[in-house]
Amino acid sequence: MRHFLDLLDWDGDQILKLLKAAARMKKGLLKGKHKPRLAGKVLGLIFEKPSLRTRVSFQAGMAQLGGEAIFLNGTDVGLGKRESLPDIARTVSEYVDAIVLRTFQHDNVVEFARWSYKPVINGLSDYHHPCQALGDLLTMREYFGNLEGRTLAFIGDGNNVARSLAIACGKVGARFVLSAPAGYRFDQPFLEMYQTHIRGQLEEIDDPVKAVTGADVIYTDVWASMGQEAEAKERSKHFLPYQVNAELMKAAPEHAKVMHCLPAHRGEEITDEVMDGPQSIAFPQAGNRMHAQKALLLWAMDA
Repeated sequence: MRHFLDLLDWDGDQILKLLKAAARMKKGLLKGKHKPRLAGKVLGLIFEKPSLRTRVSFQAGMAQLGGEAIFLNGTDVGLGKRESLPDIARTVSEYVDAIVLRTFQHDNVVEFARWSYKPVINGLSDYHHPCQALGDLLTMREYFGNLEGRTLAFIGDGNNVARSLAIACGKVGARFVLSAPAGYRFDQPFLEMYQTHIRGQLEEIDDPVKAVTGADVIYTDVWASMGQEAEAKERSKHFLPYQVNAELMKAAPEHAKVMHCLPAHRGEEITDEVMDGPQSIAFPQAGNRMHAQKALLLWAMDA
């Protein structure tokens, strides 16, 4: 079964092959070409968390490929509440050709995939966000060409987005730098896993100014993710020195681009001046979610 729960089992060649397919389809779309390669297929979207980019990009991408998508929110489905995860997975598998699951706990994604008869795609969990990483690599490839040897500096929390990006960069030979306050860096189990299975260029640098020196991409995300709202005030105290602003950008190379997985809390992790400035590619980055996921859907459904 072609599940896509994280990027740990993918090698660099597989990732690059998917990115090239995504780029070809994007180029074709700009020329008005739609190949209905998933005609008659149905994608199920089960989302416990709110979503703009993940939901719309999958639904639009599925439509462009000639298929359809069915959306169910967490209240409708009640994962593990109204019914057990195994029962839901086996039931939904009878109706659709693939499932995108967006949930709080990564264990739910793993358990759902264990029981599903159809491919399961992780649309976000608390530990991984691999679809975001694919779109990000596609964006970097568009602006910089070869990914090998590039440096991405992630300024902010060592969260699910940062973990998936670190794995993705390591797989394609890019250097990943995390700059975060103490207590918000990568956890030890992740670092041990990375050193054992990825063996890429992963660094943690306290000083954000030093972190962006030599970086091709300066990446940031919100300081408090969904489910961490109660920690927001405390987190903001620690993360304030890690704001991506004009002063920080002075330490980065002139060619550096700014990326953000969105939604952005403007005035917190990033200023309007940078977000809307000439180095920002956050919105083309958001657009590339759809193109990367179209290639992923074709792979998952073996089309």
